[in-house]
Amino acid sequence: MKIYIKPFLFFALTLLIISCEDVIDVDVPTAAPRLVVEASLDWEKGTIGNNQIIKLSTSTPYFDTTINNSVIGASVRVTNLDTNAEYIFVDQNNGTYTISNFAPIVNNSYTLEVIYNGETYTANETLKSVPEITRVEQSLEGGFDEELLDVSIFWDDPEDEENYYFVKFIEEGDLFTTLEDESDEFTNGNEMDEFFEKDGEDDDADHLQEFVPGDVVDISLYGISERYYNYIQLLIEQYDSNGDPFSATPAEIRGNCINISNTENYAFGYFRLSEYDTVNHTFQ
Repeated sequence: MKIYIKPFLFFALTLLIISCEDVIDVDVPTAAPRLVVEASLDWEKGTIGNNQIIKLSTSTPYFDTTINNSVIGASVRVTNLDTNAEYIFVDQNNGTYTISNFAPIVNNSYTLEVIYNGETYTANETLKSVPEITRVEQSLEGGFDEELLDVSIFWDDPEDEENYYFVKFIEEGDLFTTLEDESDEFTNGNEMDEFFEKDGEDDDADHLQEFVPGDVVDISLYGISERYYNYIQLLIEQYDSNGDPFSATPAEIRGNCINISNTENYAFGYFRLSEYDTVNHTFQ
């Protein structure tokens, strides 16, 4: 009989543990939908910049992946405050609003007006210029790991003025873009650069494999306002600290879109105008 005691006790304990498991339903807090404004009017160097798109949607619960949250039926208008020119964006009935005759003018101020559900949202920004990307270099020395390929872009920062930038890196075939923010606070009037390196040991899905010859990346440099620089810097910090137990608690970040009809029903997103330069690089 003794040889059956321990197996019996183990079986009994297993049943006890299983019987004590309860399914707990956690009610995740939700909030009323808010307007989300994606209004980045980007003017590529060497182009006219007359084709522009603004996207409108509403916020959705974090775990909801089935709701079509596109906003249709809104009125979208951008006005150049220096020339008084008005640009009406046409509703495409899929959440996008487009125009084909926009006229970008560096250092001119623009205002966005969105009328949705009887409420008016406005935002103001200035179109910022950007220097030309002067060269692109790849190496094994510019990044953190001298055994990994990296790529750098270089540009000459204008003298005697404050300038703010952000850089977009994306490898062909990737779903997500890597963003970096830059200011010329300590490099005014000098050559500036930004590098991009992928760590094969990084747990981030965007960095599962380091660069190898034949990989292709698109890199874009944008000129931005100081206000947008502060905004995008906070967003990048929160994204990069995802999963870090020592990082600050993520907080709601508001853009520059203000509901002048009902200040409590504020919108998410940002209205920005930027000139940008872009390059395409194939690793050798």
